Amino acid sequence: MPRHVKRDDVVIVTAGNDKGRTGKVLSIDTERDLVVIQGINVRKKNLKPTQQRPQGGVIEKEMPIHISNVSPAVDGKASRVRFVTKKDGSKVRVAVRGDKELHTLHGPRS
Repeated sequence: MPRHVKRDDVVIVTAGNDKGRTGKVLSIDTERDLVVIQGINVRKKNLKPTQQRPQGGVIEKEMPIHISNVSPAVDGKASRVRFVTKKDGSKVRVAVRGDKELHTLHGPRS
């Protein structure tokens, strides 16, 4: 099944503690249908002291949320996605709100 969001998309969280907040998709786990969004669902993690980090410490880390709880942001509002096949045979994502084509900023993956 095609995904309605891709990496580097700007999305709005539609359910959960961060409902209404927007962020950029950092990664997608397609096997478990989870996405990690920049600045969303941030949790603190305590790290034990190690030889590299003798003090230990606390870090803040974005945790994944389910892909069904996010929608692409179009003009600052959440939108559903429709898949359209162009005349040349390519398949594109189109936002239902305003019929705008959704583009991603995918460059070469590093």
